[in-house]
Amino acid sequence: MTSTGIRLHAPAPGWSIAADVVVVGSGVAGLTAALRCEVAGLTTVVVTKARLDDGSTRWAQGGIAAALGEGDTPEQHLDDTLVAGAGLCDEEAVRILVTEGPDAVRRLISTGAHFDTDGEGGIQLTREGGHHRRRIAHAGGDATGAEISRALVEAVRARAVHTVENALVLDLLTDAEGHTAGVTLHVMGEGQHDGVGAVHAPAVVLATGGMGQVFSATTNPSVSTGDGVALALRAGAEVSDLEFVQFHPTVLFLGADAEGQQPLVSEAVRGEGAHLVDGDGVRFMTGQHELAELAPRDIVAKGIMRRMQEQGTEHMFLDARHFGADMWEHRFPTILAACRAHGIDPVTEPVPVAPAAHYASGGVRTDSRGRTTVPGLYACGEVACTGVHGANRLASNSLLEGLVYAERIAADIARERSGNGLHARVPEPVPYTERPSHPLLAPETRFAIQRTMTEGAGVLRSAASLARAADRLERLHAEARSALEENGKTAEPGVDTWEATNLMCVSGVLVAAARLREETRGCHWREDRAERDDTHWRRHIVVRLNPDGTPAVHTTDTAEFPPTRPGAPAPRPLEQ
Repeated sequence: MTSTGIRLHAPAPGWSIAADVVVVGSGVAGLTAALRCEVAGLTTVVVTKARLDDGSTRWAQGGIAAALGEGDTPEQHLDDTLVAGAGLCDEEAVRILVTEGPDAVRRLISTGAHFDTDGEGGIQLTREGGHHRRRIAHAGGDATGAEISRALVEAVRARAVHTVENALVLDLLTDAEGHTAGVTLHVMGEGQHDGVGAVHAPAVVLATGGMGQVFSATTNPSVSTGDGVALALRAGAEVSDLEFVQFHPTVLFLGADAEGQQPLVSEAVRGEGAHLVDGDGVRFMTGQHELAELAPRDIVAKGIMRRMQEQGTEHMFLDARHFGADMWEHRFPTILAACRAHGIDPVTEPVPVAPAAHYASGGVRTDSRGRTTVPGLYACGEVACTGVHGANRLASNSLLEGLVYAERIAADIARERSGNGLHARVPEPVPYTERPSHPLLAPETRFAIQRTMTEGAGVLRSAASLARAADRLERLHAEARSALEENGKTAEPGVDTWEATNLMCVSGVLVAAARLREETRGCHWREDRAERDDTHWRRHIVVRLNPDGTPAVHTTDTAEFPPTRPGAPAPRPLEQ
């Protein structure tokens, strides 16, 4: 796979760092990969867009799923994951997740993460949607992500890992043979580094999180603008299953015009017995699925949307008044505080909820070692498509996937580097060119993209809505392209324009994939193609960019992914 030749317009790097590996992102996946690489003796640099503890991981409320409880087994966890994935999970990838997951969680605990315990000192486990057993470990009631982030950040700082905070990654550097040679990045604000620079390294790990900011309303933080997927696409990597965007069913409804990050009402609230009801107090999920409110997220989101359509309303309600004040205050303190901050008291009234963009089940295509189709480029966490999630992520599998596959990536990088000699020469990047061949988009384009995607490619999609979205996106991009072609001008390089350009890139690919998949499967809901079609569509959609920036789209022959790099030996595991 060769680079497209497309890059973001930016000044030439004014400073550089050399390392064995650069990890982009500081959530559970990125920090786990960085720690394991450091343990293996690799010089590691962590680049993160905000502060070390400011990514999506800290917002995870529900917990981390693993077969840790008495009577639970990895096989049962596998079965639940395959059902949620609606026929598109890679079974071997899931098997790796569920079998290696319990020990990965124990290593996380040994790193310093503290999970809530029962009266006997064992890990307290709860249930969430799609799980037939209690297997969700949580911390601080509903602050699991914050605790995991705290523990990993402290461990990274204790090992004095070189970190570059407040830095937006721009593009991948490659050598003359197309092998990864590092990244360019822009550091915002003052510090040891400032402005555009580069980290030169033969291995790059993308752990940049999701792309929820593609939509107007999302549970994702403002930094989740699809930067990793866009970088990978420009570098020539393949992405897959981008049409499968999970809309969390129960997001606090703040009004039809609410934009940006919205408060999440965790699946764990339903796991403890909360009921979904309409305005008349009627439970509408009963009878729709054997698990009712605890059905997989796509089914619950569809149930909510159908009821909203039937009744002409903008939201439903989550009723947990029967919990009482004590349970709310001790089990769900974060959610309770968020609700009360918006004038809603779940102790005494039902909570208004509606679906909002939550998680990208697809992303940069990888193999079981996190390797992408670009040599030296790895991906893990939400930015990656390992095949674990299929058409719909099972609740609380995301933190576990970040742990397990980050460890596998570190093992592979250590094996590669030991074969070449630790601290071997960093590949020489292809010389940097100044003139852009593709335009940057103006900052205000971001809001036009979000409205377009919400209206045309949101929870409910159709051929007509997706066609309108594709046309609108093309017109927005054409305006910027014409200005560049006619007078050589593009929007001023900067964080706002780089983010808008990344959002346009991933939006175009998402819409292209969603238009092609003419069926309803998992969290991809086509109103005009309401049935699942295993005969024609039990396969993956894979996309890469052409040199002109248009998406080259194809489908796999079966539900199995083709290898990213066939023939390589299995990695030696790292010493724990």
